Order: sequence, then C-alpha cells, then structure tokens
Amino acid sequence: MDENKWLAERFEEQRPRLRAAAYRMLGSLSEAEDAVQEAWFRLSRTDHGQVDDLGAWLTTVVARIALNMLRSRKRRSETVVPEPIIDSPDGMSPEHGALLADTVGLALLVVFETLSPAERVAFVLHDIFGMAFEEVAPIVGRTPEAARQLASRARRRVQARNATPDADIEVQRSVVDAFRAAAQGGDFQGLLAVLAPDVILRVDGGAAAPSVEHQGAERVARGSLSFSHLPLVRRPALINGAPGLVCMLEGAVFAVMAFTIGGGKIVEINILRDQERLSTLDVSALGG
Repeated sequence: MDENKWLAERFEEQRPRLRAAAYRMLGSLSEAEDAVQEAWFRLSRTDHGQVDDLGAWLTTVVARIALNMLRSRKRRSETVVPEPIIDSPDGMSPEHGALLADTVGLALLVVFETLSPAERVAFVLHDIFGMAFEEVAPIVGRTPEAARQLASRARRRVQARNATPDADIEVQRSVVDAFRAAAQGGDFQGLLAVLAPDVILRVDGGAAAPSVEHQGAERVARGSLSFSHLPLVRRPALINGAPGLVCMLEGAVFAVMAFTIGGGKIVEINILRDQERLSTLDVSALGG
C-alpha cells in the first residue's frame, strides 16, 4: 500500500476521537474541525516512523493547537453559550452520537467557558480522556503537579455548577414539551410549574447584544412570555443530545434553547441568539 494512503487511513481511524477532544476543548465544532485538520497537516510533514503511539501523538498535537486557539480568542462577554450540535428530536446521527459520547451537554460546555485555557485543556485531557498528568504537563507548559491542580480547579467548578441532567431522556422531553406549550400559550403559571425556583437563564446575543443572565422562576417565566408577540415557531430538537428547542422566525433560526433538567424541573436554560453563529448552524436534521 502507498505510504501516504496508509498514513491517511490511520489518521481517519483517529479522527472521531480527535474531533471529540477538540470539541470539548473549544466548544465549537467548526473550530474543532480546523484543529483536527491542522493536526493532519502536521502529521503529513512529520517523520511518522519516529512516532511510537500515533493516537497519543495526535491527541497531544490537537490539544496544543486547541490551547493556542483558546488563548488567542477575544472573549465576547462574561457569559458565553458555545456552539450547539443540533439533531432531530427522534435521535442523534451516528456521527454526532460518537462526538457527544459521555453526554457533553451544552450546560457543561458553558461551565468550560468559565475556565482558563490551561484549566480547560488539563481537565478534558485528564478527566475525560484519561491522560496521565505527566503527559498533560508539557502540553499546558506546567509541572505534573501544577497540571493536576489545574484539573482539580476545573473539576471543582464543574461540580459546583452541577451541570449533569436527569438521566431519563423521556423525563427531559416531557418537561421541555410542557415548557414549549406554556411559552406558546402565554401560560405564566404553566411556566412556573416546570421551572425550578432558582432556575438560571443565560442568553448569548453575540457582539450585537450583551449577554445576560437571569435567576428565579418568576423572572425567567416573564422573560419567556416577553416574546409572545413574535410569531415564533418552537421546534423540538436534540441539543447536544438532550431535548431542547430551535426557535424559528420567518423561516430563519431565531434562537437555540438548551435545557438542563434536574428533579423533573428546568434548572438551567442556555440560549444562543448570536445571529452570526446561528447563521452557520446546520438545522437540516429538523426537516422543513
């Protein structure tokens, strides 16, 4: 077999894992694809005969690329909703299923956005992908003990936010359906019935509108009803594998709503309303 073809095949075997790691580190599928493609370019220019473990080598390269991308970002605001992955409410595509294994809900990625680049990379590599701190350390430019501390700080932040949803997807779906019906019907009491008392709502409006955060069921319910004058079509979808809504206005995506359900109530709503990013989302799985 031609050597270049052999190398390309070995790389394609690693691509799903590399995309999964890059998406968790970057919170953007398009940026993750760029990082993975850059890793391929670097591999093609490397004497791969000197690479003992191709998977580990590529993971390290992707992590370093992602870390540089994170450090070069200009944070738009204090509250950022990452790029969601949208599927039909009937189920995820096989490609997205592999990408989102271990339930990478949007709420978790929102927590990741509050971490420093080094904390985020150290946590993803160690806690999610099982790399030893001795391997993580040179990637983030720290000692193994310092890398351990980075991951520990990130872990505490993740645990404090309690971003893990109810495991039963049908429970999640029924709660989101109830929210959708109440929002469409202008039912204030119906909204209160599905919102946890201390529910948090975050809205990322991008550069055109400051990101906002609200807390409390009554405030969130009133905010939801404030859009009742618009002819929104709230379409059920899977957002990063969990039941959510894609709001359409005159045939265009107006907002993407991701929900975290805990104890049968909505405990967190993350809304992406950045029109620049919404325009690039693939919503073809929803049909119509």
